[in-house]
Amino acid sequence: MRKQQVTPKGQAEGATIYSVADLAGVSIATVSRVLQGVTVVAETTRQKVLAAVEELGYVPLGAARSLAVRHHEAHGLVLPELSGPYYAELLMGFEARAAELAQSVVLVLTDNRTDLAAAVRQLATRVDAIAVFGSAAISGEMVRLLRTKKPVVVIAGEPEDGAEAVAAENEESARELAGHVLDHGRRRMLFVGDPDSGPDIRHRYAGYAAAHRDRGLDVAEPVRMALCESDGTAFARQLLAGAYEADALMCANDELALSVMTTLQDAGRDVPGDVAVVGWDDVMAARYVRPGLTTVRQPVHELGALAADRLHELVGGEVPRTQVQLLPTRLVVRSSCGC
Repeated sequence: MRKQQVTPKGQAEGATIYSVADLAGVSIATVSRVLQGVTVVAETTRQKVLAAVEELGYVPLGAARSLAVRHHEAHGLVLPELSGPYYAELLMGFEARAAELAQSVVLVLTDNRTDLAAAVRQLATRVDAIAVFGSAAISGEMVRLLRTKKPVVVIAGEPEDGAEAVAAENEESARELAGHVLDHGRRRMLFVGDPDSGPDIRHRYAGYAAAHRDRGLDVAEPVRMALCESDGTAFARQLLAGAYEADALMCANDELALSVMTTLQDAGRDVPGDVAVVGWDDVMAARYVRPGLTTVRQPVHELGALAADRLHELVGGEVPRTQVQLLPTRLVVRSSCGC
């Protein structure tokens, strides 16, 4: 069996379909069938091939297609999920701009996938460039590996060794939002959301913390949870049961905020009298609930469109930008904060 040279970080140099076949102890035809998702391959063999692909950091080049085909005329998009208003709006912006550029879109969702690395590598063989949502599901190592084969743009993330990033501004707007609530006299504010779930949420928590330090106040640890409606409902029930003490809640997105507010109101709590609740995104429902939800408006549709634009320009030969491109956000004050 041939020895595969590796870098100090453990990633194979010049990994090929042949080295994958050697490591897995199978033929290159079997490797090809596994990577194409052909189901006639035995499960034990499939696992050997995928393990070899993972160990070597192999990204298939799509050699099975004609060498005369230089472009797929397709962009890849990797998102955590499509439930909730944020991802749907982001996808619409991305797809609309891609269509204007005569590009199709191939979508991969990361949540609940056990074969994510293989799915993303397979995506790389079908598209000219890939936009990846900045979340814990997609590691920096995976982004760097993809970047060696395709142009990559990280959405709501940070640049990664040649993969540029586009995002909406978070930290200063979060500082303004938290400061606005604290200036109503609230002193037991909690941040609801997990800063480790992605750069967006980490920056929002940093702004929340900065607003407290600006006023000489202690900064509470975040209430770490996912950003889904069901998680907001579960947290609100815990709050009602006395597991937390708070007179204000800064939720990491509107989906959490709206579900928290509704659950509290259904239990007879007054919002904002008993607890002020604010969110992030400014989804349509935020302006129609009562009280209206104080939040931060971010240009989600425009963010998706910008990502598609940048992919198209990178495929055309433009050099990746080393600084994140930030779109502005804006505080929207309604009544849920106590105004």
